[in-house]
Amino acid sequence: MALVSNQAFSIFNFRGPLVAEMIQRGCTVYALAPDYDTASRAAVRALGAIPLDCSMSRTGMNPVRDLLDLLRLAWLLRKLNVDASFTYFIKPVIYGTLAARLAGVKKRYAMIEGAGYVFIDEAAPTKRRRLLRAFVTRLYRAGLSQADRVFMLNGDDKQLFVDENMVDADKVQLLNGIGLDLRHFQTTAPALPPFTFLLVARLLREKGIYEYVTAAREVKARHPAARFILVGSIDLNPGSIAESEVRAWVAEGLIEWPGQVADVRPWIAQASVFVLPSYREGLPRSTQEAMAMGRPVITTDVPGCRDTVADGVNGFIVPARDAGALAGAMRRFIDQPELVPSMGKAGRCVAEQKYDVHTINAVILDIMNIKPELKIPAHSLSQ
Repeated sequence: MALVSNQAFSIFNFRGPLVAEMIQRGCTVYALAPDYDTASRAAVRALGAIPLDCSMSRTGMNPVRDLLDLLRLAWLLRKLNVDASFTYFIKPVIYGTLAARLAGVKKRYAMIEGAGYVFIDEAAPTKRRRLLRAFVTRLYRAGLSQADRVFMLNGDDKQLFVDENMVDADKVQLLNGIGLDLRHFQTTAPALPPFTFLLVARLLREKGIYEYVTAAREVKARHPAARFILVGSIDLNPGSIAESEVRAWVAEGLIEWPGQVADVRPWIAQASVFVLPSYREGLPRSTQEAMAMGRPVITTDVPGCRDTVADGVNGFIVPARDAGALAGAMRRFIDQPELVPSMGKAGRCVAEQKYDVHTINAVILDIMNIKPELKIPAHSLSQ
């Protein structure tokens, strides 16, 4: 198996259980990424996989570079002589799948974790955004035409991709997210007081960062002791928020910003309520992690986000881009603190029913026809 990503960190942090299960079932896994360092290389080796460097940019559209990267990747895959490929994130899905086809890889699988920012609905999209969306649509169409199966995380994304002729409906397998290890994310008692809200995301406009900060300003006017934590790093994406702006919010006393963290669990443990005011998601892992640790969630009524919350059961759903409604949901928790443990418990139940990584991985591996190794007991051999 050649697993192709454009971010080494994601291989062991998000794909670790899947890679480990592939290896346990007797599969050799080559893990390809462009940004390995000593630590990430060691982490991938610890899973039992073989880390390999490949050239691929995370963002940007440079047709010449992307074509060269595709050809280099095809050459590498042909040299490795793998039986199957598994790609995720936009560029690996498009260029990695095409490269696998060129290399003669027999089975090609892709995962769409979210449609991406170019498919977020805008009231008045710019001409540049319309052109970019048309270009990305054609690229997806080309890449996914060469995939045998495509894993997707919510029905809205499936409908979008099918309606835009980016993928055939019969190729799509819906999953309940990428899943998480529920033993790793265990329930902890919520922090009360002080009342603490937490948002974990890349610092992109479309993650609802501005709405979160605006809501924090409104809530702190009435409840100055309330804490608002923002965990995440500045990104290369066009929608990234400037570091100077984030530091200004910190200086104003609105938020706490530890940046990107290696382990989110201590930060979730500090939280009373998890918040994700995103404009569109696949099926957000951050929300699943918070639910697994017994935190209620405030999120938005958009694809992916609304799939994780039953309004009034394990959290509240508010309109996207509506800081006032977001602040109102936050105040409701402050005014009714008894909702925090009850909704948090309900969220943990949902996580156990839907988001167990081992259950989800079993579906993926069954579709890939990667069967458990047949282990013959030693006493049988002696007979």
